[in-house]
Amino acid sequence: MSSFDARGFVASLPRRPGVYRMFAADGLLLYVGKAKSLRDRVGSYFVPSNMHPKVQALVAQIASIEVTVTRSETEALLLEHNLIKALHPKYNVVLRDDKSFPYLWLSDDHEFPRLSVYRGSRNLPGRFFGPYPNAGAVSESLHYLQKVFRLRPCRDSYFAHRSRPCLQYQIGRCSAPCVGLISQPDYGRDVSAAVRVLEGRNDEVLRELADRMEDASQRLEFERAASLRDQIAAIKELQSQQVVAADDERDADIFAITGDPGGYGISVMPVRGGRSLGTSSYFPQALLAEPAEALSSFIVQYYHEQTPPPEIYTSLTLEDAEPLADALGALAGRSVRLRHAQRGLAARWVEMARDNAANALRMRVARREGYREDYAALAALLEVETPPARMECFDISHTQGEGTVASCVVFGPEGPLKKEYRRFNIAGVAAGDDYGALRQAIERRYTRIAAAEIPRPDLLVIDGGPAQVAGVREVLNRLGFDDLPTLGVSKGPDRRAGQERLHWRGEVPLVPGAQSAALKLIQRIRDEAHRFAITGHRRRRAQRFNESILETVPGLGPAKRKALLQHFGGLQGVLKAARSDLERAPGIGPALAQNLYDALHPGE
Repeated sequence: MSSFDARGFVASLPRRPGVYRMFAADGLLLYVGKAKSLRDRVGSYFVPSNMHPKVQALVAQIASIEVTVTRSETEALLLEHNLIKALHPKYNVVLRDDKSFPYLWLSDDHEFPRLSVYRGSRNLPGRFFGPYPNAGAVSESLHYLQKVFRLRPCRDSYFAHRSRPCLQYQIGRCSAPCVGLISQPDYGRDVSAAVRVLEGRNDEVLRELADRMEDASQRLEFERAASLRDQIAAIKELQSQQVVAADDERDADIFAITGDPGGYGISVMPVRGGRSLGTSSYFPQALLAEPAEALSSFIVQYYHEQTPPPEIYTSLTLEDAEPLADALGALAGRSVRLRHAQRGLAARWVEMARDNAANALRMRVARREGYREDYAALAALLEVETPPARMECFDISHTQGEGTVASCVVFGPEGPLKKEYRRFNIAGVAAGDDYGALRQAIERRYTRIAAAEIPRPDLLVIDGGPAQVAGVREVLNRLGFDDLPTLGVSKGPDRRAGQERLHWRGEVPLVPGAQSAALKLIQRIRDEAHRFAITGHRRRRAQRFNESILETVPGLGPAKRKALLQHFGGLQGVLKAARSDLERAPGIGPALAQNLYDALHPGE
C-alpha cells in the first residue's frame, strides 16, 4: 500500500488553477490532470466517497504528486495538453493533435492584413498565435482585439468587392479599410499594436496609447482622446495570456528563485518548441548566499549532467551572467544566451516560474510543519520528552534467499534524506537468514557511526518483531550503543496497514490504530526502506544471473534494449548517460527515459 500522505499534501495545496502529475513509487508517471482549484481537484481523489474502480486503482499506486500553478484555467488546459503529448502518462487518454486546436491567424500577403480564427496545419503565410483550448477562448480573444484595434476579419474576396462599410464597421469592430476610411500607415500601426499585445508586450502598447491620448487631449481632439482611452481600458481587460504555448518555437529553460538564505525555493521550467513542459522545484541549502549567488550556483550544478538549451532566462540579474553563459556554451558546443527576462513572453514565463517557486516553498514549509506534528505525535506515543530529529530504518530483500540486500533509509525533521540512504550487499549469511542479514547490515553501519564517520540517529526503526529487535540490540550493545532507542514494527493479525504493532521497551506492543499520526510516520519510513531494498535487490539479481538491468525496466522491450546499447556502445555507456541523453536515444521518449534513469539510479 502507498505511504503517500494525501491529507497533508492536499492541505498544503493552493486553491489556484494548475496542473498536477501523479507518480508511482518507481517514478512512473501515472496521470496528468488540470484543475480550476488544485486543492479541491486533487483532494477529490482521496475522499472516501470516491469509490470508482478506476480512481481506486490509480490512488493505490500514487507515491508522489507534483503540481504547477498557472494563472488561468485556460493555461492549465494547454499545459496539460503539452505534458500528455510529451510524456504519455499511463492513465491518460491522449488529447487531440495540435491541428485540432484553434489559432489566431494574421495574414501578411495583403496591404491590410486580416485577423481571423484558423484551424489546420500552419503552412499559410502570416503569423499564428495560440493554440487556444477551444473555439470559445479564441473567439473571445478575437472579439477583444477587434474591439480594441478594429482589424478586419473578412476574406480577401469579400474585401475586394465592398462599396460601403459592412456591419462590423457599424458596431465598431472594423475600421473599414475596404472603402478607404483608414489609411494604410494607420492600419499598419493598429496591426503592430495587436501583434505586440498577442506577444505579451501589453505595457509597451499601453504607454504608446497613453502618449497618443495625451497628445490628442492637448490638441483638443477629445473624441480621439476618448477613443484611445477606451482602447487602453480594453487592453487591460484583454485575457490573451498564452504563457504555456507560444508560436516562436524556441527552446529555453526558465529559472526563478524565492525565499531567504537557508530557505530558498527554485523553480525550473523547460520550454521546448515554444511549449512549457511544467515546472520542477528544488530547495538548495545555501545558508549564506544571496539569491543571485545561490541561483547562479544552482544553474552551474543543474547543467552538470545535461546540455543547456540555446536560451536561459532568470528571475534575477546575475553578476556572472556573461562568464556563466560562456561556460554553458562550451558545455553545449554552441552559443548560449543567459538573460534576466524583463518584458515580453519570456517575462511571463519567468513570472509563472516565480509563482511556482513561491508555491512550492510554501508547500514545503507546510509539509515541514506536518512532519513536526507527526514527530511530536511519535514522541507522545513513545513517551519521550524530545521528538527524534534523525531516524534510521532497515529492511531486507531477496528472492528465495538469493541476492540478499539490506537497505538503510534516513529521515530528518523535513522528511527523507535520500542522499544519506545506503545499501548493503549481504555475504557470508545462510540463504534466507533475514536475522543474520539484518545483524550484518547493522554491524557494518554502526561500526562507521562509532568511528564518527556518520551522524548517530536518535531512533532506530526495524521492520520486524521482538526477535529481530533482540538480534539488533545484541549487535548495538557490543558496539557501544546500549542507549540507542530501538523500535520494531510488525504486521497486525490480518497484515493490513493500520494494524501494525510497535515493539517498544515493554513486553506489550503498542497498537496506535490507523488514524494515528505517529503510526503514519512509521509506515512512511518503513515503506521507504522496503522500496529502497527491493530496487537494490533487483539490480543485484540482474548482475548475479547475468540478466541485464535493462530487462527489469517496464516498457523497454528487446528491440529498444538492443538499440539503446548500440547507441551508447554498451551497458556502461547507458549507466553513465544523463536523462537528457537517454531521451535523445532512438525509441526512448521522456517518460521511458525517466523510468530508465530511475531504474539505473534508484534513490537519487
